[in-house]
Amino acid sequence: MPHTKPDLPLLYRQMLRSRLFEEAVRDLWQAGWIPGEMHLGLGEEAICAGIVMQLRRGDAMALDHRGTPPLLMRGIAPDSLLKEFMGAPDGLCGGMGGHMHLFAPEQLTASSGIVGAAGPTAAGFGLAAQQLRPGTVSLAFFGEGAVNQGMLMEAFNLAAVWKLPVLFVCKDNNLAITTASDTVTGGRLADRARGFGLAYFAADGADVEAVWRVADKALRRARRGDGPSFLHFECVHPEGHFLGDPLIQIARQPGDQLKQMAPSLLKAAVRGRGASVGKRVGSLTTISRLVGRTALKEIWGRHDPLAKCRKKMKLDPRQLDAIAAAVKAEIEAVVARATNAA
Repeated sequence: MPHTKPDLPLLYRQMLRSRLFEEAVRDLWQAGWIPGEMHLGLGEEAICAGIVMQLRRGDAMALDHRGTPPLLMRGIAPDSLLKEFMGAPDGLCGGMGGHMHLFAPEQLTASSGIVGAAGPTAAGFGLAAQQLRPGTVSLAFFGEGAVNQGMLMEAFNLAAVWKLPVLFVCKDNNLAITTASDTVTGGRLADRARGFGLAYFAADGADVEAVWRVADKALRRARRGDGPSFLHFECVHPEGHFLGDPLIQIARQPGDQLKQMAPSLLKAAVRGRGASVGKRVGSLTTISRLVGRTALKEIWGRHDPLAKCRKKMKLDPRQLDAIAAAVKAEIEAVVARATNAA
């Protein structure tokens, strides 16, 4: 059976819908319409589109705290998502789940803010698929910071031993919140995945076509009963771990932010008790390096999934403008309905 070919204009439209919707969510959060923390999937659009748009009826998804893009691409109405984020009773989960704890039973989809929880959830979905719906699969989405969680590794093991049809999707931005991942994770993720008996696939997480192709291989393996896979994609989060991320704020407004933080940092550095001077200097150096790495991510043009897809499509500018206008009108209408109702 020949491999399916990605429909780049369709994938681009889905990525743009996700991007504009989440940018609208960001603006509403900053304006006070949405309470609590907000973790966006900006920068993950190609990973989500390249996999989710290949799913069939009966396939299941276990999502992490950045579940908005895959939910939109799976067909959840943007109105119900936005109202949920705003705490409205007619939101997806009655306004009780916020943006991290979402359930869509008809689409066999659940999300959780617990780090690594997507693993055992997807293993359960995979067992149900194997026993009740042969030929269907389940997905687990998580960041590379979750790979050290015991429950995720237990899920890897069970899925491999039972040959469950699970795709473990790792979205790697090289930061576990504000900790450089390579300072807290030993070895290589490829070796770890293979050590559990998982097939390993990797691609550029900003290239939706590359994501599509490796996901196609992993999905085919799973559907024919050949067991689970680990899909590894690097990406960039332009808004950091969450909206208001201090590293992003320092990168964008170094003068204002450092002016606020400098007294506390200097006070900690010269305290009479505590760690040695050398260790304190080392900590300040680590913070400086993190800020520098974050600042570089602000210049994320070549890592922008939409920019990369536009370049590959080579569409006439008028076609791109038409897609953008239609999607923008849709999202603006969603925002107007939600805010007017509130």
